[in-house]
Amino acid sequence: MPHAPAIAFVTLGCPKNEVDSDRMAAAVEASAYRLVADPSEADVVVLNTCSFIEAATEESIAEAFDLADSWRPARTGRRLIVAGCMVSRYGDELADAMPEPDAFVAVADERSLLEVVERITGVPASPRASVPGRTTPGTTAYLKVSEGCDRRCAYCTIPTIRGPFVSAPVSTLLAEATFLVGRGAREIVLIGQDISSWGRDSDDGDLASLVERLGSLEGDFRVRLMYVQPDGITPRLLEAMAADPRVCRYLDLPLQHASARVLDAMGRTGDSAHHLALLGRIREALPGVSLRTTVMTGFPGETDAESAELEAFVAEAGFDYVGVFAYSPEDGTRAAVMPGQIPADVRLERAQRLRDLADTVGFERATARIGMLQQTLVEGVDEDGALWGRTCGQAPEVDGITFISTDAAPGGFVQVRITDAIGYDLVGVVE
Repeated sequence: MPHAPAIAFVTLGCPKNEVDSDRMAAAVEASAYRLVADPSEADVVVLNTCSFIEAATEESIAEAFDLADSWRPARTGRRLIVAGCMVSRYGDELADAMPEPDAFVAVADERSLLEVVERITGVPASPRASVPGRTTPGTTAYLKVSEGCDRRCAYCTIPTIRGPFVSAPVSTLLAEATFLVGRGAREIVLIGQDISSWGRDSDDGDLASLVERLGSLEGDFRVRLMYVQPDGITPRLLEAMAADPRVCRYLDLPLQHASARVLDAMGRTGDSAHHLALLGRIREALPGVSLRTTVMTGFPGETDAESAELEAFVAEAGFDYVGVFAYSPEDGTRAAVMPGQIPADVRLERAQRLRDLADTVGFERATARIGMLQQTLVEGVDEDGALWGRTCGQAPEVDGITFISTDAAPGGFVQVRITDAIGYDLVGVVE
């Protein structure tokens, strides 16, 4: 093992995990260890896992075994640390079943990463007294405004993995956002398991006031809101979003279903009419808004009629993007032991019909933007040499992108006239 071990991170799962990895990486940067991007150059790999659903757990296990079997033997003295949600979900059971990693770090213990590396390598971490908390971002940076969740949706493992809801202090968030913008971020994306509840456990205000405070910061950047629960879409929030041109007219609100009975069984509220009325209020307050949602089909007891009700809602609602999930029975959840479990092939068939429908609607929504002038954040050049960026209607990693057919400098904003649409992707020229 070299005097100063090189440490790399492999991150699976959602943007919340990306923030967690970035914070651990910042601690590494502020220590005697070396942070590297490529695992092939590393002495220690930290695998930050996802375990939200069975498929994510299986991916995390496969990646851990691949690193243990292929990466670690390639050089003597290498160490593997498995961290994140899978460790929090399965605890000692995981360590008993998977002896290959050298150490495990749960979500709640990620601040102790340097101590773990020191223990398994024998090299002192020698951390600096002051740690910035984040590394230098690219043009887009996630700002995690809360941790955990107090909702008790019948299908969800998040409260078990991430614990109860806790808001990040407003002072911390403003300082972190200022740091990120100062290091080059031009889009700050607010994330958390339930950002709409931000501030309810403190005296710092509510999500609308946080949006307003972020809008008061200096710098050339914009703000995007993700994972806003429908009951958090208040008139005050919509007013705050409408009042600040730096806030993207974009909302990601997980509705999950359109049937009142299914939603009640899930531990959620609403129905098709309630959802459509909410979307109408959003569109009235934010003309031109782009909307994303998440829906789940195949929940225990879901009938053919209720599945059809969800399809009819998706067809009528006119979302720009829809994340479709086939229900997955997860150990430890109420839904996993409910009667009326639907066969996997039926769940997958229903999900595919929804995806096809959502794509038809989404492609039409994208085509309707031809001729519009859109503020676009230029991100860079893809592997084929094409310049690309994202409009306010395109969230990072989950939505389409915009190809820019004229020259523009990466890292800045340009006005792009949309000339074509290819599926969810747009094409345009700078004006």
